[in-house]
Amino acid sequence: MNAISVKSLTAGYEYRIILEDIHVDIPEGKITVMIGPNGCGKSTLLKNIARIQKPKKGQIFLYQEDIQKMHSKQIAKKLAMLPQSPVTPTGLLVKELVAYGRFPYQKPLGSLSKEDYEIINWAMKETGVYDQREQFVENLSGGQRQRVWIAMALAQQGDILVLDEPTTYLDISYQLEILELLKTLNQKKKQTIIMVLHELQLACRYADHIIGMKEGKIVFEGHPKEVINEAHLQELYGIKAQLHYDKDKNYPVIMDYHI
Repeated sequence: MNAISVKSLTAGYEYRIILEDIHVDIPEGKITVMIGPNGCGKSTLLKNIARIQKPKKGQIFLYQEDIQKMHSKQIAKKLAMLPQSPVTPTGLLVKELVAYGRFPYQKPLGSLSKEDYEIINWAMKETGVYDQREQFVENLSGGQRQRVWIAMALAQQGDILVLDEPTTYLDISYQLEILELLKTLNQKKKQTIIMVLHELQLACRYADHIIGMKEGKIVFEGHPKEVINEAHLQELYGIKAQLHYDKDKNYPVIMDYHI
């Protein structure tokens, strides 16, 4: 079953079309990674999937329901999105930021319930930030801050987690830390994860399903071992790459590349 199905999607901004007639399916319970040059439409596609942006044409189905016909809170209970480089609010404790993830479940003027607090604590423990719950978010390292944002998304208890470049501006150790966390969440909870990554090696390493985009079109999609090859990388980035398939780890490794 597909978690999300995109049908005949055309999207963009007032006078500019970014995506045109896109058809793509996001498999349930898998890690899907979108790759492609800057400006190819990856972030625009994510915004449409999360209904942050309204498409000009086409439909997007969330578990076979048209998202344009769903209530915002209904979507928020099934899907959480972290934008690229979210702005960290000042003067907010870790536990307070994570608590925002319970907003879709609160009634007007309602307060957090015992169950809400249990879920908030669970989300912080799952992401390894429970011991920092009384600290201000702005005082944490880049990797820890990103973990707090992911904890907030987990507190929504949706089945789908959408992340736009979650490792941008992080040192390589923090990049691996965040991606290992997401992999663990996927394996333990069967969480459907959709994210944009720029680092090809990491995309190949962590994706179950990879989508290559260029100039607002889907160039290829499938498991990395099936679609990451010299011809596709030449088409996508204009590079000549030397690949090695790691049989033990079941993904291709880019050994070298040049223009």
